[in-house]
Amino acid sequence: MSANVFDPIAFAVPRAAGDTAAASTFPSTPFWVPSHEYHTAGEPFRIVPPADNAIPPPDGRTVRQRRDAVAAPSHPVNTLRIALCQEPRGHADMYGGFITAPDDAGAHFGVLFWHKDGFSTACGHGTIALGFWAVARGVVSAPEGGDGTVDVRIDVPSGRVTARVRVVAGRPVSADFVNVPSYLIETDVEVALAERKLLVDIAWGGAAYAYVRAPDVGLTVEPANHDRFVVLGREVKAALGARGRWDGYELYGVSFVDDLGAGDGDAVRERNVVIYGDGNVDRSPTGSSTAARVALLVGRGRLDIGRGRLENQSIIATAFTGVAEAEAPRQTDFRAVVPRVTGHARLVGEARWYIDAEDETFPGFTFR
Repeated sequence: MSANVFDPIAFAVPRAAGDTAAASTFPSTPFWVPSHEYHTAGEPFRIVPPADNAIPPPDGRTVRQRRDAVAAPSHPVNTLRIALCQEPRGHADMYGGFITAPDDAGAHFGVLFWHKDGFSTACGHGTIALGFWAVARGVVSAPEGGDGTVDVRIDVPSGRVTARVRVVAGRPVSADFVNVPSYLIETDVEVALAERKLLVDIAWGGAAYAYVRAPDVGLTVEPANHDRFVVLGREVKAALGARGRWDGYELYGVSFVDDLGAGDGDAVRERNVVIYGDGNVDRSPTGSSTAARVALLVGRGRLDIGRGRLENQSIIATAFTGVAEAEAPRQTDFRAVVPRVTGHARLVGEARWYIDAEDETFPGFTFR
């Protein structure tokens, strides 16, 4: 790591459990928070590196433990999430992450992913953006000579993931999101909505997703229908209730899928939109959902390790490509695989955010 652009000491030692010496309330003195602004396939990702401010690192030895700690409504890190994610500094579909310590020396850093409703367990588009950021900022050195591939290892609440970054002339040009083991959880789960009944599949890709055929709700995946998908996504999630929970967490997102027909070779071509959290619309094809979808298609026999790929478009027609890279230990009645999802991120800016608890809009607001 290059100490002049990234200081690991700033986050290397989280507070020990039970240490109440650090501030437990949000600071009353205003402070600045720097960020690096990216998008991956159209979906924003605000990267917040460690900074000298009045909020201490959260409790917990692992990123998952820290994620659970900061999820408390009164936690200062949770308040900072709201201030950076919701209006007036963000919006209802904003996404980002706080850089934190890794679980151990096997990873370069950890990240606490966030959106308007809380802290997520996984984020594939964010992992791709973090790979680009880490190479561009010198957090992880580019390959010798400036061309080649470098692995950026990141600890997230669902486990350790990798952004495998392809570099040309010292600049990142694409990245593979190599996910935690992913698998189909259950097929043909009946969901009763107010106007219809649906059969959905549920799969895990670091978070749990329900998959709905868009024609089954009378819609095609296109921007004009995004408000209808928000309503239906909320309905499906509420109707599934506890049936959508997995690994101790609630169902994260609902993916509405259009079949675009067969591609070259054994490619499966689809367009999807994921409604995550409480009615949030992902502009990208969703990295962790694409990974879970690969595992679902393996479970359905449409893909296999070394055979076929998922060409997955978003609601705005940006794309990720997903493949099954390796077998993984079985967690359910279906096979588990390690998915690899390819995409690229773009830097859109850098910012310094002024955080003032006396602002009349603090910590933030949304209209959805």
